[in-house]
Amino acid sequence: MSHLLEQAQAGDPRATARLVSLVENRSPRLREAMAVLVEHVGTSRTIGVTGSPGVGKSTLVTRLVGAYRDAGARVAVLAVDPSSPYTGGAVLGDRVRMQEHATDPGVFIRSMASRGHLGGLSWATPQALRVMDAAGFDVVVVETVGVGQSEVEVAGLADSTIVVLAPGLGDGIQAAKAGILEVSDVFVVNKADRAGANEVVRDLTAMLRAAPTVPAAESAGWTPPVVRTEAHQGKGIDELVAGLDDHADWLATSGRLLERRRRQAREEVVALAQTAFVDAAQQAMGTRALDSLADEVVAGRLDPYTAADLLIEAAAAS
Repeated sequence: MSHLLEQAQAGDPRATARLVSLVENRSPRLREAMAVLVEHVGTSRTIGVTGSPGVGKSTLVTRLVGAYRDAGARVAVLAVDPSSPYTGGAVLGDRVRMQEHATDPGVFIRSMASRGHLGGLSWATPQALRVMDAAGFDVVVVETVGVGQSEVEVAGLADSTIVVLAPGLGDGIQAAKAGILEVSDVFVVNKADRAGANEVVRDLTAMLRAAPTVPAAESAGWTPPVVRTEAHQGKGIDELVAGLDDHADWLATSGRLLERRRRQAREEVVALAQTAFVDAAQQAMGTRALDSLADEVVAGRLDPYTAADLLIEAAAAS
């Protein structure tokens, strides 16, 4: 495992891909891998990109990757794609759209299936981020599934979160309805050459003035900038990078970066414990027994709290 990590740090994409596959496949060797990786994490910068379908997230990410590569940074992209309901596999659309970086040895692009996970993020994403960090990438961009109002979970993983909007797909008021004012560190109004872009910028600016600091405790004191971009033309990308750099500086000087990463680690530990608990319960009871509990709840012969108690007892007994 140490040799595999050394290969990944040396820029071998196959070694990096193998490490990510251990995560996605929940390999028995994953625990061993994480024990090796833990000494090499904590240096990369994570940027989350979220927004509704059609706003141009993938094109924006492609331009953002190019900007960081021009600055000499190694960049990884985790594109969490919708899953096939039949195979659980990723659609891989984002990787298709980022072909201009496909031959760049300083860029690693991986599509991960969301596998039905609500919020747009695969359950494996936090551990995949650890792999990218340990592999020596300077910047890791996480692009989430465009599922609209439920797509705010990326803020729990990223150091900086970009929320992308575009004219013609619902005005800035939708940002407030979706709750993304609370999680965005930088707003991007993409496709700014289209009619209606000024209105989206105006609505966002007005809402931010009404609430000059983001309500989330870990973001108090930072007002998200609103950046106009035309990603297909590469316009506004320098301003976006500058906004992200300003946010990174604020995180470092205010002490918020440590707070965010502590929260991220706490949530990751809880998620792993929950997964381990469910696995233990299923092994103790068996899939059929668990299905029987569900049938009892559906039939009204058992309430869900009692069924959950039985599940907990089975897990504890194992």
